[in-house]
Amino acid sequence: MYGIADYGAMIADNVRMDAFVGGLRRAIRPGSVVVDLGTGVGIFALIACRLGARRVYAIEPGDAIEVARELAAANGCADRIEFIHAMSTDVTLPERVDVIVSDISGCVPWFQRLIPSIADARRRFLLPGGALIPQRDDVWAAVVEAPDMYARRTAPWGGNAFGLDMQAARWIAVNTLGSGFFEGAQMLAGPQVWRTIDYGVVDEPDVRDTLTWTITRAGAAHGFVIGFDRTVAEGVGFSNAPDTPAGVRSQSVYPASFFPWPAPVTVGVGDRVTVDLAAVLAHDEYIWKWDTRILAHDGTGGEKSFVQSTFFGLPLSASRLQHSTAGYAPTLNENGRIAALVLESMSAGLTLGETAERLRANFAVRFSRFEDALSYACGFSRQYAR
Repeated sequence: MYGIADYGAMIADNVRMDAFVGGLRRAIRPGSVVVDLGTGVGIFALIACRLGARRVYAIEPGDAIEVARELAAANGCADRIEFIHAMSTDVTLPERVDVIVSDISGCVPWFQRLIPSIADARRRFLLPGGALIPQRDDVWAAVVEAPDMYARRTAPWGGNAFGLDMQAARWIAVNTLGSGFFEGAQMLAGPQVWRTIDYGVVDEPDVRDTLTWTITRAGAAHGFVIGFDRTVAEGVGFSNAPDTPAGVRSQSVYPASFFPWPAPVTVGVGDRVTVDLAAVLAHDEYIWKWDTRILAHDGTGGEKSFVQSTFFGLPLSASRLQHSTAGYAPTLNENGRIAALVLESMSAGLTLGETAERLRANFAVRFSRFEDALSYACGFSRQYAR
């Protein structure tokens, strides 16, 4: 979840705000009904009211929605905004809406449950012919020279004053995605648009594709980056691409995603780089895989190839891997038994105080104080209760 400072940074990003406000201004008419998906502190809901919306359904699973309620009251909009503290996929609205606005992406659109959430909201909330903001993302990719970023990731696991072999940790580091803002001078090839996500039709959350570049500037390639050109409304948008003019380039909120290679590769003009890239949504997070082949254009430099995945960037024990197989039959540990007791108590209609007493009676070592048991029960209630 974002903090208030993060929401403040988003509002302070003039490139972002100008694009979204421009999109809202085009879409909203007097009397429009709007959904603000992932409203945060409610800035788009407030602007929608200012532009004439009759009703705004502001949906947000995080506690920042309480700040949004206060801001709506302070700005005279509380009577037109219905705040819904939940995941949008758990929400049923009393009416279809004219506009859905959302800004719930990370560095790339394949972020947490962005695509399933927007697809679900489009199907269940939006009127035929209604407006989606943003409309689409054109996802770009570029091969880059990024020595400083690469060194921050790998240098601690190289040579050290203690004479210790730290390569196991280095392997994890180069299979973990980074993020940052890149300049045109860092590009050795690209950026090129390789995939377009049209939010009006997209349903599939996963992506598998092949990227191919021909190197245009010799240098030491440290990996590749991907980002997006976002169309909020036709003719209105912004980008985080390195070669984008300043007026439409977001340089505060949306860094690009950096996919490092296991080692820097010296490349020359005309060399060919191919990456088989895949992202698969596993519960609420994506597992990325990138298989790279680099072929010298003159045939004398041979071919370099790497197989990488964010799965390799997870320091998983053998027992955890075994516990993730389809044939494993799990049994409840103490944490599971505690959770089961709380859920059973909620289903039976017990108060939080009664649940806390049950926790103390059954798990006296874990909950020696009533306050600790009550705090645990309250946390469960916030997550699972209506």
